[in-house]
Amino acid sequence: MLFSDIKRVIEQVSRDKGIPMESLIQTLEEALESAAKKKLGSHIDVEAQYNPDAGEIEVFQFREVVEEVTNPDFQLCLKDGRKLDPDCEIGDSLGSKLDTTSFGRIAAQSAKQVIIQKVKDAERNAVYDGFIDRKGEIINGIVQRVDRGDIVVNLGQTEALLPAREQIPRETYRRGDRIRASIMKVLQDSRGPQIILSRTHPQFLIALFRSEVPEVAEGVVNIETASREPGVRAKIAVSSQDSGVDPVGACVGMKGSRVQAVVQELRGEKIDIIPWNPDSARFVCNALAPAEILRVIIDEDNRAMEVIVPDEFLSIAIGKKGQNVRLASRLTGWHLDVKSEASYSQAIKEGYAALMGIPGIGMTLAEALYSEGFTTLQDVADAVVEDLLQVEGVDEDTALNMIQSALQVLASEKNKNAQQGKTDTQVEEAEETEEANSDNEDDSETTLIDENRQVPADEAATPESENE
Repeated sequence: MLFSDIKRVIEQVSRDKGIPMESLIQTLEEALESAAKKKLGSHIDVEAQYNPDAGEIEVFQFREVVEEVTNPDFQLCLKDGRKLDPDCEIGDSLGSKLDTTSFGRIAAQSAKQVIIQKVKDAERNAVYDGFIDRKGEIINGIVQRVDRGDIVVNLGQTEALLPAREQIPRETYRRGDRIRASIMKVLQDSRGPQIILSRTHPQFLIALFRSEVPEVAEGVVNIETASREPGVRAKIAVSSQDSGVDPVGACVGMKGSRVQAVVQELRGEKIDIIPWNPDSARFVCNALAPAEILRVIIDEDNRAMEVIVPDEFLSIAIGKKGQNVRLASRLTGWHLDVKSEASYSQAIKEGYAALMGIPGIGMTLAEALYSEGFTTLQDVADAVVEDLLQVEGVDEDTALNMIQSALQVLASEKNKNAQQGKTDTQVEEAEETEEANSDNEDDSETTLIDENRQVPADEAATPESENE
């Protein structure tokens, strides 16, 4: 095979299939080695090498130089060896070039099969290597077909799958439609690489803003995090590396042009753009906008926040079916419990009343306990002395007395509830007994009436019959 022919074939296949030329050359070498072993036997030592100077792939059979040849497939006498290399010595390994045209039709067919298989493997590896580092990127494709709700997308050099669960609700596609989605997973499978796409993942939203907002693409504006309910509403938190650049304004664009382009791609999904803040409480307040926040109580251990809002802002903060607070919780990474000012005030009053029910605790100490997180009798009863010592005005003796008193009050309430439950049970049993007795009296009366009705005929004669 001429060098120009090999080069042309390799370049064309590499260009059409996206396979590196080195991989194709290696494939051809392995194919010719396989053909040589088919012709001469699998036990021989052969090696194929691509020789750009000679313009062909050469196949060599290696044999050891010995004094006496016992196996001509592996051994070569010194005389024959010096014909190949005048400087060879006993023990050297010499390679003699084989005539590839003598391999025959069967060997050539075997080489063809090896080449086809290797090209397929190389093509799969090229596709996998080309997409594995592109997770999160947006990719354009054409709908190839729809199979049980899943969409098969033609990406040009390969196909990808957009599962039904990764599609925005109520959107429909037909064969031939153009579609945009982000690469979510790239899996290596025996049938080839499996590329999974998504249009519901928050990363798709971030990638859309990266493509529409130059400041995001350049890294001036960062999208810190995002949360979505696909097709309905989304929230993104943005920050700026340049104090002179407004991150929210950059994402909104002139007259909302940039954000509207994203909304249109997401089939009308509403998007809230929120300024990110390193302070968690402030960030939560921004995430719940436009609701006004009165107070935020942070529980670092459980990563939870209790958010207090005016009564008129409660429905706004929670949102329709809890949507706003749910998205804000995902966005911030905190569990949020939104309460109205009235319910919070009522809870404080009940908490103060419960704490002041412990002997020796007044309003001042109750306020100090409540501010440290001891809001119920159970909190005080479960506390250890070291915890209570953190409260202002509490020493060790006071802490012990509070714990013991709280336990006594709880025990007293438990007994009272038990007695009340017992009394209720007795009342119910008495009512059931009374009903049973009433039923028995009714049965007796019925029996008596029945007995009166069973009078013998001769005793039941009327006066008129006696006169007769």
